Amino acid sequence: MTNRLPRTITQSMQFKHGCATGMSHRWKDGQYCSIMTAAGIVGCGIYDLSTASEFGQAIAIAKGTPQHPLTDPEDLLDASIIAATPQATALGIQPGMSGREAVELMLAADADAT
Repeated sequence: MTNRLPRTITQSMQFKHGCATGMSHRWKDGQYCSIMTAAGIVGCGIYDLSTASEFGQAIAIAKGTPQHPLTDPEDLLDASIIAATPQATALGIQPGMSGREAVELMLAADADAT
């Protein structure tokens, strides 16, 4: 059986502070991935932070390279956050931290809100 494109994979991911949803989307010559929490998203560089900021969304992004793209949610865990919306920085997310740390902060923020 061949790997047909486009495709989307969604998976549950367990973290110290709770559960998140990991997603991977692929099409011919492209892909993106993200980890979604109730408080926001940790994703690859495809996300536009200015639009997310305008809509009050907490988004933190990491960036892959053409040689090493971020294709699966697990790739985000060890990747460095390069930018975040003001709403994400209000949760303590800062450039240079790992994607895993950013997800944990988002999960902790959601737990504190309930």
